Amino acid sequence: MLANLNLRAAIVSVIFLITALGLWQLATAPQALTGAGELSEYEMLMGGASQPSGIPAPSQVFSHAVDELSRPFYDAGPNDKGIGLQLAYSVGRVMAGFGLAVLVAIPLGFVIGMSPVLNKAFNPYIQVLKPISPLAWMPLALFIIKDSNTSAIFVIFICSIWPMLINTAFGVASVRNDWLNVARTLELSKLRTAFTVILPAAAPTILTGMRISVGIAWLVIVAAEMLVGGTGVGYYVWNEWNNLDLASVIFAILMIGIVGMLLDGMLVQVSRFVRYQD
Repeated sequence: MLANLNLRAAIVSVIFLITALGLWQLATAPQALTGAGELSEYEMLMGGASQPSGIPAPSQVFSHAVDELSRPFYDAGPNDKGIGLQLAYSVGRVMAGFGLAVLVAIPLGFVIGMSPVLNKAFNPYIQVLKPISPLAWMPLALFIIKDSNTSAIFVIFICSIWPMLINTAFGVASVRNDWLNVARTLELSKLRTAFTVILPAAAPTILTGMRISVGIAWLVIVAAEMLVGGTGVGYYVWNEWNNLDLASVIFAILMIGIVGMLLDGMLVQVSRFVRYQD
């Protein structure tokens, strides 16, 4: 039954992909036949005469992707690096900021979840800080830290900490009283209860928070790198847009999506080890 469901889902997915690519190719065919046409004033100012006008066809994006992926780690100077290097810089910053968020959010979430008083006391601050955009944090981070790379890591940290903190606190607070009563009956210490009863019970909720946080971290780094420049996939997208190379922009967008899917998939695999049946 499950195999048939997966097969049907795969067939529908392939049909959707072929249809979408076909419509995209048909939509871009007329402009490919008519040529570049008249350039706008912005395109002429940006040196767009050497670039084709309009949205590139899937065949152009595929050709560009083959070229980029055939030499992903080349380094020809500050503004000319392969997509592999750009993604490596971005993933490194994400892992640094996300790792710091894990080190702070999970222990603090444990403490908040085990204390109703602290839960109510900290909740207003969490709700105020949680919706603040990374673009709002970046100027303050740059002013205080005075280093673009460290500022980007800080913004990832401050934006990705909240889902983990909230989910950890919720998971700890939702542990069944029956299990806690058994721990008291066995006269387990608070520390041992936390590690042998509360942590395993709250682990699925904590992993869900981590999945949300890593997705937010990956979103944030693209926006942050567009602002601070230098290296990274966000800077790559912005630099290629300034060059009016839309094939490179679309290729980078696809790579951002694929890497984000892989990061989420890694945590999905980890979450399978903490699932359990009541």
